[in-house]
This record gives sequence, structure tokens and C-alpha cells, in this order.
Amino acid sequence: MTDVRTPLISAADLVALLRAPEPPTVLDIRWRLAGPPGRDDYDAGHVPGAVFVDLDRDLCGPPGSGGRHPLPHPQALEGALRAAGLRENHPVVVYDGGDGLAAARAWWTLRWAGVADVRVLDGGFPAWTAAGGAVDATQPTVTRGDLVVRPGGLPVLDAEGAAALAGHGALLDARTAPRFRGETEPVDPVAGHIPGARNLPYGDLVNADGTLRADLAEIFAAYDGEPVGAYCGSGVTAAHTVLALHAAGRTDAALYVGSWSHWITDPSRPIGTGA
Repeated sequence: MTDVRTPLISAADLVALLRAPEPPTVLDIRWRLAGPPGRDDYDAGHVPGAVFVDLDRDLCGPPGSGGRHPLPHPQALEGALRAAGLRENHPVVVYDGGDGLAAARAWWTLRWAGVADVRVLDGGFPAWTAAGGAVDATQPTVTRGDLVVRPGGLPVLDAEGAAALAGHGALLDARTAPRFRGETEPVDPVAGHIPGARNLPYGDLVNADGTLRADLAEIFAAYDGEPVGAYCGSGVTAAHTVLALHAAGRTDAALYVGSWSHWITDPSRPIGTGA
């Protein structure tokens, strides 16, 4: 797995890779915003050899002033990834329940942490089973890895950077249109968006089965020549937007990790509503 120009891998290609003498490390990131926990799905059956990693506990910091899914402390992240068996200079494949959101945030976090070769299984676990991939319910024996976390592998926006990008570039809001317009807010205590942001909902980038659309380059052509970044409610869905941008060749795309849940912690920050 050496061609890192694409962040995606198909189920058929993963089947072949797992038969290789040195297969990639596979992480199961199944997760739901509102339970039940993805660990139950993992225990019921997973890609053989895959290790379960908890998005909230292992790949994000504690919720609070930094937002609902802030960046983890590098040392804590390194410990969690080593416990999952991640090694230096060894490829990683991540997958989730099919919508790509949790896997995209895992991909982004690993790339931010300096892991160069990370792929998302396009279509997640449903794509794996549809391709005839074997399913295992046993817990693999994990040899502790030696991965060193080196933060800064992907660009990050803070609140000031997000506001600036909304003014001179394309800051993409990955939430649904009613949430963007401020008509409803089912998760955070304040509705609205960052002024100047442009709404590009997650659903516009995927097929019905959660796989990424084939015409992403055409979709993102509207932002050619502009710096681009993304945010959402807490930096999970927006990580999927960054994944899609990378798949379309926009490897400069930045993520506002704290996203809306961080933006609204400062009442002096402006709130946009409407289209």
C-alpha cells in the first residue's frame, strides 16, 4: 500500500492486501453520535484482525471549551494508537459502519499525527461484507506498536483562522441546510453558522451507500483558486469533507476541529443565519 495519492481503498483491494505477507493494520471505528456504542457492532463481527478504536475516547480530547470532539493530547493519542498496534512506517486502513464519518475523522487524526499511509475503506463494513470479505468475532492478539505521534501533518484552523478563511476563501459548512441557516439545531445550544461560510452538506458528497461520489472534482471545481477548509458541528462530518477534498486532489484543505461547538463558546463571535 504505497500509492498514497488516494485516501480511499476498495473492499476488493483490502481483501487482497490482507492476504499479503505484511498486511496493513486495520482499525474498526464504528461509532454513532447517539449510541449504542460501536464496540457492540465490533464484538458481533469485524474484518479479521481489525482492532476496535473508540472515536470519542481514543481519537479525541475530552469535550469542553475546545468543542465536542477536540484534538487529543499528542501523548494520549500516541498511547492509544500504540495500544492498537500502530507501527512506524506501516500502512493503516480504517473503516466504520458505512457512512464514512467516523472513519474520515480517524483518517484525518492519523494524518494530522504524522501517519503518512492511511486509507478509508470506501463504504465501510457493509462494503466489506458485500464483497464477500470474511467476518470474525474473535478479539485479535495485538502487539504493542512503536508509532511516534508528530502533530502537524494536516492543516488545522482555529476560530480566528476559520473566520479569516470565510472572508478570503471557501469555508465549507458540512451540516444540513436547515442547521446552516439556523432554523434548527438538534445538538448544540446555539443555531446558525460562521458568517461568510458556504453550505455544502455531507449528503451532497456521497452515494446512497455512503461511498464517495465519482464526480468530486467537478463539485469542488467551484473552489478552484481559493484556499479551502471545512467545519461542521464538532469536526467529525467536516473531516469527511476534507477526506473528499483530498480524494479530489485538494490536499491543502484545512479542518476547523472545534467547529461550531467551539465557535459558540465565545459569545463575542458573530452568528450568521439564513442562506
